[in-house]
Amino acid sequence: MRYADSLPSRVPERRATGVPLSNATLPLHSQRIDVPSYDRSALQRGVVHIGAGNFHRAHQAVYLDDLASQGISDQWGVTAVSLHSRDVKDVLSAQDGLYTVVQRGHDRQTARVVGSIGSYHYAPNDSAAVRRALVDPQTRVVSLTVTPNGYFLDPVTGEFDAAHPDVQADLVAPDCFVTAWGYLADALDLRRRAGTAPFTVLCCDNIPGDTQAARTALVSFAALKDPKLARWIDRHVAFPSTMVDRITPRTSDSEREFVEHTFGIADKWPVLTEPYSQWIIEDTFSDSRPPLEEVGAQFVTDVSDHKLVKTRLLNGTHIAIACLATLAGYHRTDEAMRNPVIFGYVEQLMRDEIQPLLPAVPGMNTPGYRETLLTRLSNPRMSDQLSRLARRGSTKMSSFLLPSLQEAIEQGRPHTLLMLAVAGWARYLRGYDRQGRKIRIDDPHAELLTKLAAMECNNPLPLLRHEIFTELRFVPGFAERLGQMIRDIDERGVISTLRRALRNDARELVLL
Repeated sequence: MRYADSLPSRVPERRATGVPLSNATLPLHSQRIDVPSYDRSALQRGVVHIGAGNFHRAHQAVYLDDLASQGISDQWGVTAVSLHSRDVKDVLSAQDGLYTVVQRGHDRQTARVVGSIGSYHYAPNDSAAVRRALVDPQTRVVSLTVTPNGYFLDPVTGEFDAAHPDVQADLVAPDCFVTAWGYLADALDLRRRAGTAPFTVLCCDNIPGDTQAARTALVSFAALKDPKLARWIDRHVAFPSTMVDRITPRTSDSEREFVEHTFGIADKWPVLTEPYSQWIIEDTFSDSRPPLEEVGAQFVTDVSDHKLVKTRLLNGTHIAIACLATLAGYHRTDEAMRNPVIFGYVEQLMRDEIQPLLPAVPGMNTPGYRETLLTRLSNPRMSDQLSRLARRGSTKMSSFLLPSLQEAIEQGRPHTLLMLAVAGWARYLRGYDRQGRKIRIDDPHAELLTKLAAMECNNPLPLLRHEIFTELRFVPGFAERLGQMIRDIDERGVISTLRRALRNDARELVLL
């Protein structure tokens, strides 16, 4: 597992103009922005969150702060845990756990100070404190944002990787673990022996079937230590499925300076995010749950269709635009979306090739959601790095885009733009653009994928032998058509190739 955010790499050498953020300075900041009005010392910590990066601080922690700020409940404060980066503790503990969230829309931006996180722990140094928090009967929910790699599940078979070095290390560690599953299995074992009700494991990662992923990972790990414990966890612990949605890039030094100059807050690690936020949760818990429906979250009996719509439209489009726009010379989403050809590609990809494959979800306006995504991706105040969207591309391709392509082919529907996304990824994997500029491939299988993509230049057959293409590689003519698309990108450039593909895809629709 790897912590997804990093501390701003450089602190400019200049005199600070803002007021440092702390409990003592909240009255000063309250004159300009919203700050916690509740007694933070009285906020009970009913949640332990593992992986307290930018997304958690812009999403789940904000909902829980709303519960306290609106006087709805004081039982759902957060104990935050980082497994692999001590920066979050060092920086935010110095601010009494407080931080600024700035929402940046097209035409306005607002800021608030969030106070729902009461303490931060860096697990390698604070393992005893982490274990105490997990065993505490007051803890009723343990939420997770640890990235897909932290589940140690094979992307094709879904099986738990018991041989992974981190997993093996946890099997022999007496009290200081490397993985979330080591800590959770240990805590649940102690709670079981003490007769304490188990906590709910609430996965907030964007991975397919996250209920099954979290359950599989934890139960599989526990079985390696104690089969009886594994059976108890499988029987008594709830793993609600969730769908989370809020674009939250890394924090840069310039954004930290922006917060200081605009709002007068000397915050060493603010979070800048978009106004849009969505959290849909399966209503199944081991014990009591926070009343998040009072602050905008939605509890449902089945999250699967909501998640399918979101991951196919947003996450699938993310990996498509990330690779193609990077090859076209862009670095950020709003820059790319200002190009009318790329905007048209994204719009037509979602409208004509992805959405028709999706189920109708009661109470969800899928066309409206699709239009919202175009607005969000084009937001110049909240632009995301294309390099971030391209990270772990093999996982994103196999989870969010290739299933749409497979279904479109099986149903005889247009799929030119979906295939072009695959071609863009294949060309991206060579590690350089058409001008020879280096592209860093951030993927757990980067070495193998780069080798396969470059092996026979525009011939995709070596890459298609990778396990994520298990079914597509056997589709008649697929390799030849994909190879031609890669050649077009190389010879014509991305924009010219996209322009022609949009015309061809439109003709396919007319013929349906």
